[in-house]
Amino acid sequence: MTIEAIKDAITGLPEDAQVALAAWLNLQTMDSWDKEMQADFSASGRGHQIVEKVRAQVRTGAFRPMSEGRTQGNE
Repeated sequence: MTIEAIKDAITGLPEDAQVALAAWLNLQTMDSWDKEMQADFSASGRGHQIVEKVRAQVRTGAFRPMSEGRTQGNE
């Protein structure tokens, strides 16, 4: 089945079915994104060093909560 055939089939669906399909597709994308983020920031992931750097800053108090906003020169 081609993408064009799928698009045509979707266009032919009633509006409520199109909405349900869009919601399902969105969940599929979110699940995939969540799995990718989990892998990236796991102990062997490519973002693990960033996590460790932030944790070290939190431990030493060298951070400011985002709710406090930016300061001059720290942008």
